Amino acid sequence: MEIEETAIPDVKILTPKRFGDDRGFFSETFNQKLFDAAAPGQQFVQDNHSLSREAGVIRGLHFQTPPFAQGKLVRVITGAVLDVVVDIRRGSPTYGQHVGVELSADNWRQLWVPAGFAHAFCTLVPDTAFFYKVTNYYSPEHDSGLAFDDPDLGIEWPVAPEKAILSGKDRKQQAWKGFESPFVYGENC
Repeated sequence: MEIEETAIPDVKILTPKRFGDDRGFFSETFNQKLFDAAAPGQQFVQDNHSLSREAGVIRGLHFQTPPFAQGKLVRVITGAVLDVVVDIRRGSPTYGQHVGVELSADNWRQLWVPAGFAHAFCTLVPDTAFFYKVTNYYSPEHDSGLAFDDPDLGIEWPVAPEKAILSGKDRKQQAWKGFESPFVYGENC
């Protein structure tokens, strides 16, 4: 597995090897020993899978607050997304900054999103299947988010905000200005 750094040191790109022939391919998409080299001490407890029928679907910017904060290992099974993470750890040298990475069935990349980051993706093609492992169980009471199109975050999405296909929940997420993060760099992440 290839491990790449991003502009935010705790966020990593992991690309598993694929072995193919005329029948198709085989890939070991997760191996705890190899993953520990990128993000030591993490344990996954739940797998999630979503399907977005249209290009331009944006899901996020989501996170769960402590004590149910989640780290996520995300990948695309079919299709392609622009995956974006925002550092929301107060005191972090990259607080408020974001990283965007294209994940697709073709490039086979995965993205490690630690707890303390808001996460979102935008589908680039129809029928995109998104799969992710999480380090904590879903807790509706701890579910939170930020507005995907907040101008203070400056995320350049591949779709105009007014044309983005959103859930009702994501249409009403909070603004960055005035956001009081429950995450502190080096403490509860």
